[in-house]
Amino acid sequence: MSKRLEGKTVVITGASSGIGRSTAFEFARTSPKNLRLILTARRFDALQQIAAEINKEVGSGVQIYCHAMDVGKPEDVDAFIPSLPQQFRDINILFNNAYATWSGNSLFLLIQREHIDEMFATNVTGLMNMTQAVLPIFLARPDGGHGDIINMNSIAGREAYVGGSIYCATKAAVRSYTEILRKELIATRIRVIEIAAGQVETDFSVVRFGGDQAKADAVYAGVEPCTPEDIAEVVVFAAGRRENMVLADALLFPNHQASIFPRIILVYIVLYSYSTRRQRRFYIENPECSKSGTCCPRQTREIFDLLDHVLTFTIKDIRT
Repeated sequence: MSKRLEGKTVVITGASSGIGRSTAFEFARTSPKNLRLILTARRFDALQQIAAEINKEVGSGVQIYCHAMDVGKPEDVDAFIPSLPQQFRDINILFNNAYATWSGNSLFLLIQREHIDEMFATNVTGLMNMTQAVLPIFLARPDGGHGDIINMNSIAGREAYVGGSIYCATKAAVRSYTEILRKELIATRIRVIEIAAGQVETDFSVVRFGGDQAKADAVYAGVEPCTPEDIAEVVVFAAGRRENMVLADALLFPNHQASIFPRIILVYIVLYSYSTRRQRRFYIENPECSKSGTCCPRQTREIFDLLDHVLTFTIKDIRT
């Protein structure tokens, strides 16, 4: 995997803490000899500290560029690519990790409008704007383009909870957007990846409870949540796969959150991966269908028949 990442340039948004910070370290440790990292966040001093720690640990083989920006501000995103030093502009991997939540676990009618706007601007529009900024670099490469777009998401986009109306809505939007973008780019070698995590111990709960550390700690009482390092390992693993395959969707849970839900989704992931390979082959052989978005009828029928067959046996197994 180290060799597959050598010479690549990786952008990480929200890199100043939590999953973003851990992912920066994981990329550097996996490919310490020849890698370029672009770390972005609002807190420039934190980024510089992380860069210094990485270089101290792995040496000068990892070049790091720190860039202060707020992905929720379109003007910051527009200025991002032009501001990069020339040696950092040939981006290979975009990890959309930045997110916003609000202080308080409120019912919808109690949430202020500016908090709604801020969360959508960062979690949805900002992610899309970053992708639009980087995607032309991927598409400009020969053979139809290649690169990785990895969107960090949450199971809140699939399982909504009371008090999380806006946050859950933003994560559901990211899930739909990721799926659509993957379909739009199916005829290329650009991989679009969603990584949705369950409970992860970061500063998320501290922010959610308005800085009340006791309440934040209570969320994890009696359980062992995932760590940012757990998630970072999967991000780097996905980016380090051979270019002929894609880890399209990944659901990451701590053990106490495991249930029937992820088992059924796993079946979907396996079949979707199979479907993607068949559909890509169909588009390569029928380029006129790629432009119109036409799907392979036979392939679609096969997948639904197989899905119905496997889910039937999965449910029988769970019941027994």
